[in-house]
Amino acid sequence: MNVTVLGAGGWGLALALLLNDNRNDVTIWCFDEKEKEEILLHRENKRCFPGVKIPIEIYITSDMSEALAEAKIVVVAVPSFAVRSTAQNIAAYLLEDAVVVNVAKGLEPDTLRRFSEVIAEEIANDVVVLSGPSHAEEVARHMPTAVVVSSTNLEAARVVQVVFTAPYFRVYLNEDIVGVELGGALKNIIALAAGAIEGLGYGDNTKAALMTRGIAEISRLSVAMGAQINTLNGLAGIGDLIVTCTSGHSRNRRAGELIAQGFSLDETIKKVNMVVEGIPATKAAYQLSKKCGVEMPITEAIYRSLFEDASVRKEIKKLMCRDSKMEE
Repeated sequence: MNVTVLGAGGWGLALALLLNDNRNDVTIWCFDEKEKEEILLHRENKRCFPGVKIPIEIYITSDMSEALAEAKIVVVAVPSFAVRSTAQNIAAYLLEDAVVVNVAKGLEPDTLRRFSEVIAEEIANDVVVLSGPSHAEEVARHMPTAVVVSSTNLEAARVVQVVFTAPYFRVYLNEDIVGVELGGALKNIIALAAGAIEGLGYGDNTKAALMTRGIAEISRLSVAMGAQINTLNGLAGIGDLIVTCTSGHSRNRRAGELIAQGFSLDETIKKVNMVVEGIPATKAAYQLSKKCGVEMPITEAIYRSLFEDASVRKEIKKLMCRDSKMEE
């Protein structure tokens, strides 16, 4: 099948390699012309994926019309802030029966919408979401990974399931697109908190408590927005939360460490040198929690630490000294 991956960052490249392994005809679209030339010269992206070679049969272009001319599956692997503009840009070039697969995780800050909703507002094609615990660095090296795909059109999701499934990449089908997307977006907030715990030198007890109460928060808001609790207990929820909170690959976890160590938000973003999706997700989730009347104390603590210069250590103390209650 002809497949085009929009975005030449780590995740986009890992998926392009996977799709090429599965004997699809793969095209990668690069936003930046200079980056495209460097990738063509070295057959690797030295900025974000050094040492991972891109096979010669994968075609690379910065021309959108060329990239989408024959694409039956189009993978949107751009940073979260570029999802809507990318959807707008591809609308004129998509084949009528092309399926769009979104792999970006987050919420649109201005509208608080899920990305499948954002894309669907700009194009008429079926939109499928792929999510779950899946660091690009491991997928590119064929380490066993399991994810989920979901869509309002399950037939489109089944097509994507077949195209992406590989011996090292197991793809499950999930009917709950709301839960799949919210699990992927909200876990980044808890990962910021996990990094802060690491930055302060706290131990395993603290991390376990954070992750457990974190999934409780994620589930409360997600269910209030129409998700199914089983989804949050699966790969798109707990699975993605575990990997993002514990892995050295996690940029959100790294950002949390830096914030706890006293770096400003701007300094943190500069040091991580990649998009930290948990930062806009925190603002969006904070607003959604107020709108839906859902209690999210960890999210509120991270919000105050990021946007109101609150002390991380003091915010943790506040969380620990809240009134005693039943676990729920």
